[in-house]
Amino acid sequence: QVQLVESGGGLVQAGGSLRLSCAASGRTFRATAMGWFRQAPGKERDVVAVINWIGSFTYYKDSVKGRFTISRDNAKNTLYLQMNRLTPEDTAVYFCAARSSSGTYITQKDYNYWGQGTQVTVSS
Repeated sequence: QVQLVESGGGLVQAGGSLRLSCAASGRTFRATAMGWFRQAPGKERDVVAVINWIGSFTYYKDSVKGRFTISRDNAKNTLYLQMNRLTPEDTAVYFCAARSSSGTYITQKDYNYWGQGTQVTVSS
C-alpha cells in the first residue's frame, strides 16, 4: 500500500508559479513509478507529467512542456511538480499517482494509488 498526500495548490495569477508536492508513505518509494494528473471542471482526468523511479525518464503533456518540471526525491519520499508561466487553462484539481513498479506509465489506468488532489486556480 502507498498513501499519497498532495500539497502546494492555491490561487495564482496568470504568469505565476506554483510548486506541488506529493508526500508518499507506506511501501518503499524507490521502485515506484509516479505521475501528476489533473482534472478540469467538466473534463476527464488527464496526464500532466510522469517520472520513473530513478528519475531517468520523464514525460510531459504537450501543453505543459517547457513550463512544468516533474522531479522526485526518493530520500524524502516526495514527488514534485514545478509549474511556471501558469495560464487559466491550467486550472484544475491536480492528483498525484503511483504504481508499484519500476517501469514507465503514462495513462491513468496504469496507476493504482491516488492522492485526494489539490486545487490549482489560475486567474486571468
